[in-house]
Amino acid sequence: MFYTPMLLNKRENPFDDDRYLYEPKVDGHRLLLSMDNGKVRLFTRHQFEVTAQYPELHNVPIDDPSDVVLDGEVAYVNPETGDIEFETVMERFHKRKYIEIRQASVNKPVVYYAFDILRYKGEDMRNKPLTERKALLERVLTNNSYYNRVFYVDGAGISLFQLMKERGLEGIVAKRKESVYVGRRSENWLKIINYTYANVEIAGYRRSQFGWLAQQNGKPAGIIELAVPAAHKQAFYGVAKALKTGEKGDFVYVEPRIRARVRSRGWTRNGLLRSPEFVEFLI
Repeated sequence: MFYTPMLLNKRENPFDDDRYLYEPKVDGHRLLLSMDNGKVRLFTRHQFEVTAQYPELHNVPIDDPSDVVLDGEVAYVNPETGDIEFETVMERFHKRKYIEIRQASVNKPVVYYAFDILRYKGEDMRNKPLTERKALLERVLTNNSYYNRVFYVDGAGISLFQLMKERGLEGIVAKRKESVYVGRRSENWLKIINYTYANVEIAGYRRSQFGWLAQQNGKPAGIIELAVPAAHKQAFYGVAKALKTGEKGDFVYVEPRIRARVRSRGWTRNGLLRSPEFVEFLI
């Protein structure tokens, strides 16, 4: 059974509020887990079934597997560093060959971080308050090597965010205690991201779809597509005409004289910014 997942709105700064529970934001991908008489099915947020990709998650440590739906995040934790590696779980997600999947389930096993229970023993739990669903999840799901209930704190968002920042983790999620589960984006669930900031040069742009080519110290650093105001786009293109150095395919290249500050969710292993957002031009 698949339920459309509840999605997060964004908030810029952490806050304290006794009406909220605060959780670490796990840097993986969303995964809804459905069980019917012990048979597990795994779905992404877009209802793409990925049961075969994660065989290590097929034995769920729950007291009654008859009719259950869990919501959570699947992630990979490097056993040597303790770091959550987004790229590794994406590599697992894209594997299709049975042998490769089996080997990866042993060599690079994932962990399912459960943060909500939407159905239990055939009863739809989505209209019950979050605190009641959390209490049920704690009673029925046991932590083990492959399953972990996401911990939360009551009211203390600022201190939890600071802890996530010190550990280099993605950020936190704030959830209203009385919130029911709805299959859409909601102001009752908020994400506060621990961004990485960087100064880059703009070395070109994409013609068919908006995107600025970023570089740092002469090396490619990704494509800036997000959070660029219309006025800043217009200003850039007005200046870029005089800086053009060449074209290739869909890209126009310019002298990297225009500098910008961006924020992102960190760097990939290949030295690229993850989902960079424009902050401001640097003069």
